[in-house]
Amino acid sequence: MKQRAISLSKVTLKLGGSEIYRDVSFDVAEGEFVCLLGPSGCGKSTALRLIGDLLPVQGGTVQVEGLSPAEGWERTAFVFQSPRLLPWKTALENAAFGLAMRHPEIEPADRLARAQRELDHVGLGDDGHKMPAMLSGGERQRVSIARALALDPHIILMDEPFSALDHTTRTRLRQQIVDLWEQTGKTVLFVTHDIDEALFLADRIVVLSNKPTRVEDIVTVSAPRPRDADASPELDRLRQRLINIFETLEGREAAGALAI
Repeated sequence: MKQRAISLSKVTLKLGGSEIYRDVSFDVAEGEFVCLLGPSGCGKSTALRLIGDLLPVQGGTVQVEGLSPAEGWERTAFVFQSPRLLPWKTALENAAFGLAMRHPEIEPADRLARAQRELDHVGLGDDGHKMPAMLSGGERQRVSIARALALDPHIILMDEPFSALDHTTRTRLRQQIVDLWEQTGKTVLFVTHDIDEALFLADRIVVLSNKPTRVEDIVTVSAPRPRDADASPELDRLRQRLINIFETLEGREAAGALAI
């Protein structure tokens, strides 16, 4: 049985006087790829901030490999929606930047060597000399993934990293991130609002409700990879299940608005 890499148990959270989370509980096993799916504004990204110690836990418990977020944050790395590259640094220097911030004791040459290996992994091994302005949107996002991998984290927290990209680039990067996950064995928690993206990527999908947020459902996706939701009866069945959940959530939201 695999160990728990991430655990949220009965987490409650209020911000600005509003109740954000109400007893949110779910686990992510070591080496598992889990997607967080839910309506816009339900607090998907909030979960990543709690896990990464960017937001304090108010109620319940959050654990990272059995440690508190404050103790376990170095075991995690973020990939954000925006690549957040430094425009005055090359792709290689950007890929090494996280290491420089987290591990300044590592010699610069060693940091660059690790960053080069990860650029190779994401298919940009020959582009390390390029400045961010010379890269496409998809290439810049791959540099940010290389930056996260260079830290050699146990857990990668990905916050809708492909949502700003065009359909073709997004589709290609989805497969590349699955390939990287299979090669590295990292634990991945991936935030998305896209049902088909979640079905393509995840071992399990944790569906969050509208606020006050709770776990609405957890869907296991056992279809073999690579996946094609349009050609798989199992994935099509799960897609309809998720659509039905979202329709139920929308109905509750509308009913709640009318009751105010």
